[in-house]
Amino acid sequence: MNRIQKFFTKIKELLVHRFFQVLLFIILGLFTYGLMFSNVKPEKVEVELFKPSEQTIRSTKTVEDTYKTEQEKEEISKQVADVYSLKKEYVKNKVDLISSIFDSAIEVNKETNPDKEHDDDKENKKGTIKTDAQKVSILKEKLTDEVNKNIEESVFLALVQADEDELKIAKDSTITAVNNVMSSRIAASDVENAKKKVVEELGYMSINSDMKKASNSLARTAIIQNVFFDKDKTEEQRRKAVESVEPIRILQGQIIVEENQLVDRDVYRQLELAGFLNTESTIYPYIGLLLFIFLTFAAFYYFFTFSISKKDNKYNQLLIFSLVFILSMATMKTVSILADLKNSNLEYIFPGAMAAMLIKILLNDKLAVAMIILLGSYGTIIFNGDTPGNLDFSMGLYIIFGGLTAIIILSRPNFKSKVLVAGLLLSLINMAFVMSLIFIMDGHYTRMEYLYYAAAAMGSGVGSAILTMGLLPFFEAGFGILSSIKLIELANPNHPLLRKILIEAPGTYHHSVMVANLAESACEAIGSNGLLARVGSYYHDIGKTKRPQYFIENQMNVENPHDRLQPETSRDIIIAHAVDGGEMLRSHKFPKEIVDIAEQHHGTTLLKYFYHKAKKQDDATLESAYRYPGPRAKMKEVAVIGIADSVEAAVRSMQHPTPEKIEELVSFIIQDRIQDGQFDECDITMRELSVVKHSLCESLNGIFHSRIEYPEPDKLGQKVKK
Repeated sequence: MNRIQKFFTKIKELLVHRFFQVLLFIILGLFTYGLMFSNVKPEKVEVELFKPSEQTIRSTKTVEDTYKTEQEKEEISKQVADVYSLKKEYVKNKVDLISSIFDSAIEVNKETNPDKEHDDDKENKKGTIKTDAQKVSILKEKLTDEVNKNIEESVFLALVQADEDELKIAKDSTITAVNNVMSSRIAASDVENAKKKVVEELGYMSINSDMKKASNSLARTAIIQNVFFDKDKTEEQRRKAVESVEPIRILQGQIIVEENQLVDRDVYRQLELAGFLNTESTIYPYIGLLLFIFLTFAAFYYFFTFSISKKDNKYNQLLIFSLVFILSMATMKTVSILADLKNSNLEYIFPGAMAAMLIKILLNDKLAVAMIILLGSYGTIIFNGDTPGNLDFSMGLYIIFGGLTAIIILSRPNFKSKVLVAGLLLSLINMAFVMSLIFIMDGHYTRMEYLYYAAAAMGSGVGSAILTMGLLPFFEAGFGILSSIKLIELANPNHPLLRKILIEAPGTYHHSVMVANLAESACEAIGSNGLLARVGSYYHDIGKTKRPQYFIENQMNVENPHDRLQPETSRDIIIAHAVDGGEMLRSHKFPKEIVDIAEQHHGTTLLKYFYHKAKKQDDATLESAYRYPGPRAKMKEVAVIGIADSVEAAVRSMQHPTPEKIEELVSFIIQDRIQDGQFDECDITMRELSVVKHSLCESLNGIFHSRIEYPEPDKLGQKVKK
């Protein structure tokens, strides 16, 4: 494992140079292109006309079937009925004609009939009385030749013989009947029926029979065809009907011909349209895939170059991200190949959430989300059913949804230590999501197929958790990563070193637990790793187990051995616990962060008690000789643990701690360390130190709160009466 760690260390050293960073992304891009090359490679098929197909062929793209579209347009055009328009002006013309005939007849009646004149006038006009033949002649003169041709002589005779009142009654009735009948649509075939209808309407007139016959004849003459074929409107309707026809398309993924199905002319034509019979190769799918991969990796290169500020972590994160990506893509391709071989939807068992879990635990949430989006995008191509050009968006959604769900689950408190529990919960959610996809697509499946899909989805969740737990130790060891799971393992009270502290130095153990509580709260208050602070506090004084009796917390009812020692000897013993602690932790292969806490929690602070004691004996004593060797705190967690260590010991030695005294003491210790330069190599800010002070005071006030003073017995040893 050390060789692997050294190998990755050398790679990280190379990644410092921009050239090797670009080279890594090029390698990742080529690897991805190689995996997905077969998924976009145009498929060539061997088919012959009027022979069964040797395979099921699906369209790789959506194309319009122009032949069937034109056929559909012709069929729709034929179904459009001819449009006939109603000539409304015909009604008015015929009504006006009938009205004019009757008006002319009334005028002739007035001019030639003196019956209603005064007696004097009658004598004067006797010479003007006309015969019926003359009246008919006068009436015809008032009308046109065309009208005269269409009217029978008997009609003219009846008109001139009728009096004015009869003519008016006949006029009104005839006009009304003609208007009613002609207002409706009358085709050429309906003219005779319309004439019968108008005669029926005139049958109720109360006039003499001759006048009634004349009215019927005039009305029948007025009834003509009033609807005619409208060529322009017919063409317009057909044009609209043709435009409404949706183009008939061969859809991407649609089965053109099934295995052993006869390839007739229609199927052969569709295969030609879809490009399967085209012998010329195209490079567009390859260019599209190359462009897609370039865009995605260019975005991630920009992210890693400009968004990650900590250079110590940048190359570590880049290398871990790359390895997880390669592993996930290889797994994805393997699952897709197996699914194609077995001709089943085995792809739902792909443990896509594994990558999200690993990146979430090893790195951070942002990179985990980026990873799962990248895998989901590539999954739409890899899980395309080996149909070039096809994209399985449902599988892409499944991968992204499962990965995001895993990230959310692991974001809950204490779930980082329960990856398997998270996997089980993810399995149930995966199963529900797969069922939702199947129901939305309205697929017709058997009960066994539903069970199969559900089992595959559950296997994906559990498999992701198992693979995550199995791969975590390799990443942690290979990259020296201190994950939350590793920290929780080290926090186990049954750990051999914690048992050693508890048994050999119980006072130190109690002190370490108190420091852990204080440091964890303070680190979480400033946004640092509270779990690292807690676990580091447990082991920060492990070096004291070599000489536990020389430290005051372990001196219970015994003489302090330092009273009999020279200051130089006491100094060496006290200072040695930081160095010894680091060596012990290294020998047990503890993470570097825990070792640093043990060595750095005192920084280069001064052993004031023994320095002043030595100063009294020899005024030439150098202050530097009584300082810890350091180094000073490099991390915020170490700085906070150092403050909590001093504060806990100081407050515990106070006789009657009050909130005011505790706050004054904490402020003094923090200011003393600032002035001593103990935080000069750490990026902790003054604002964060103020937050740390507030958090420590709150925690200490809760621990050292005032207690009720119970009354003492009257006499020592006196028995309490029942």
